[in-house]
Amino acid sequence: MEALAHIPAAAWPVLIILACLSALSLALIVAKVVQLAPVMGGGPAREAAMQAFLQGDQGALALAPKTPADRVMLTAMQALSAGLPLPAVEAEATRAGNEEVAAMSSWLRLLDLISMVSPLLGLLGTVLGMIKSFQDLSAAQGSANASVLAGGIWEALITTAGGLLVAIPAAVAASLLTARVEAASLKIESATTRLIALSQRR
Repeated sequence: MEALAHIPAAAWPVLIILACLSALSLALIVAKVVQLAPVMGGGPAREAAMQAFLQGDQGALALAPKTPADRVMLTAMQALSAGLPLPAVEAEATRAGNEEVAAMSSWLRLLDLISMVSPLLGLLGTVLGMIKSFQDLSAAQGSANASVLAGGIWEALITTAGGLLVAIPAAVAASLLTARVEAASLKIESATTRLIALSQRR
């Protein structure tokens, strides 16, 4: 508590904004981890449903979709079962795939934005704190010693540290989550391409 009392008043608005961004970033990370956790699964069940469908088992259309690739493949199965021409089947699969990728990618841009803005806010707080320190030094008309100036600079740098503490986890999480979305989109493309290719071969 004593350390908080030494933080310059000018830095508090920036620190409060950074605290809010930190809470928002943490909530986004948890929500996206929960959402994207299952997107890579279901491979064996999807392959079995595909083979059953290609052998004429319409019960495969009752597949309970659990992953984005499941849902897009089910859309392609329904289009094939309805007798749509190949371009229409591919268009339906592409539309469904784009919707799934958009849903998986939602809020990741906000996480990226937090990772970019937080260091700038921290720097802004540091600049404001430095301005206050030099104003105090000017008001002292040279009577302030180096330790007083160093203390003011240390206090001002707190906001930069706060900005980095918010930005680093957000940047790492955004990068890892984006990579998972890209991997899931490849699963979608692989499943639908294989289904359409095998259906045309048969």
